[in-house]
Amino acid sequence: MDKEHDSSQNNSEEKPLEVEILPAEDVDSSINDPNAKPRFFNNPKNIQTSIYVIVLLVAILGIWGIGSLIVHATAEPLAPTATSTATIAPTPENLATPTFTTENETGGVVRLPEVQTTVVAAASTEEVEERLDFVTYIVKEGDTIFDIAIRYGLAPETILWTNWYILGEMPDAIYPGNEVLIPPDDGAMYQWYPGDGLNGVSSYFGVTPEDIINYPLNNLNPATLGDWSLPNIEPGTMVFVPGGTRPNTSWVPARGQEISGNTYLGPGACSGILYGNVGTGTFTWPTTNHWLSGYDFTPPVHNGLDFDGDMGSPIYTSDSGVVVYSGWSDRGYGNLIVIDHDGGWQTYYAHLMDGGLLVGCGSNVRQGELIGYMGSTGNSTGPHLHFEMRLNGAAINPWSYLQ
Repeated sequence: MDKEHDSSQNNSEEKPLEVEILPAEDVDSSINDPNAKPRFFNNPKNIQTSIYVIVLLVAILGIWGIGSLIVHATAEPLAPTATSTATIAPTPENLATPTFTTENETGGVVRLPEVQTTVVAAASTEEVEERLDFVTYIVKEGDTIFDIAIRYGLAPETILWTNWYILGEMPDAIYPGNEVLIPPDDGAMYQWYPGDGLNGVSSYFGVTPEDIINYPLNNLNPATLGDWSLPNIEPGTMVFVPGGTRPNTSWVPARGQEISGNTYLGPGACSGILYGNVGTGTFTWPTTNHWLSGYDFTPPVHNGLDFDGDMGSPIYTSDSGVVVYSGWSDRGYGNLIVIDHDGGWQTYYAHLMDGGLLVGCGSNVRQGELIGYMGSTGNSTGPHLHFEMRLNGAAINPWSYLQ
């Protein structure tokens, strides 16, 4: 037995050592391979931690973005600011409505990039004080109502209101060669109509009947006037109202109001009671050009902006709404579209092209929709868009709202 034990022990000692040789593909090649994936990504815990970090970063960025939107959304919007002269008044029943024509005027001329605002040789104070009667001024190339007013020591609106029956509501309607009447004092001119009363006319212009009667250039005799409610003043007589101002009147009734018979602006007045789209509360550019070729917003002389452009350039609605005026205007606007956006807001698009698209009364339009093409109709010295924004009839500065 001892022999057997010794024999087995000797056999175990003499047995050669077996070494397992791994094939080449089983050896970790990352040691020598620079492109191999690092061992960091072979660890599931590392991958899980990375995912948590990424999710946390995304959540933080999301919360920051939503918070930013809330802050901007709750910022106070611009408050509409009407001009100091924007006194709203109802349209008098017998208010004169002159008819304008550009038949003998030059049309389609190229307008200057912007209105000249420098004064060209203002008159001396001595010269202004000696002027006791009306004078006629012949418009020269480059003249504006502002230049002419300063030259004669008057307010610009006086030049417009005295020549109301020539220029209408368009101060850019003066042409070289036009004869403009210049009064010795600030005020407005009025053409007497059948049925007019001194109380009504004077009240409309913000003066007293005595102011009109006693103004020497009106040549009115108080002894022969008779009843002030129906005075002996020949219809068609031009009466100057010293110190008078034309109130900012809401010419186009808003949606939901009966507007039959209201034709102050002209034959484009809509009739019936109109309802339609409600505005978004924001106003976009009505043209692709955002610069002026004429007058800026200078109320009460100029209640809108004159946008530059070419004949036939597209005109877009600044906000959604319903059309409450569409067609020709006798007030110098030419082809005019007025859109009511609800809440008292209305926008005016004037001098639109003849024969082009002109959306009709009662049409529902959306913000940015094509409504017409740029033209030079009415009292205009070349293709451009006269654009107005009004709130309850008061002229509002478009620069504060267009975006």
